[in-house]
Amino acid sequence: MELQDEILIPAPRETVYAALNDTEILQACIPGCEELVRNSDTELEAKVVLKIGPVKARFGGNVTLDQTDAPEAFSLTGEGQGGVAGFARGGADVTLEDRGDETLLTYTATAEVGGKLAQLGSRLILSTSRKLAGKFFTALANELQPEDIAPAE
Repeated sequence: MELQDEILIPAPRETVYAALNDTEILQACIPGCEELVRNSDTELEAKVVLKIGPVKARFGGNVTLDQTDAPEAFSLTGEGQGGVAGFARGGADVTLEDRGDETLLTYTATAEVGGKLAQLGSRLILSTSRKLAGKFFTALANELQPEDIAPAE
């Protein structure tokens, strides 16, 4: 399965890149994320609870980052185990295009699922994946919104 999308984020590229490397911001933005731990500069460990159709599972997994072209682009790969629900693994290539005070984030992600999840059908998994990606990027954009400044009295 492959997902592609882009989103315009109201923050400069350096700010967006820093946010995508901040475990607190990521944990707040990842749907169902219970825990996110940075084990090294390039390795993260996560615990996420997801509901896909009738299957709800707690996934434990690892993500490896390739920051060779940072901050313009980076890649990530990961794998998670959800017990009897099955497994998920995949990766994403992310590009951050500087647009002044904004950043155009473009990504292409691939995923493979097995176990009970694979029995749900590719349409349900694809639509759920799109919905989760949308929630993540909306939360990230909201996290980076400039705070309203109260008028001086």
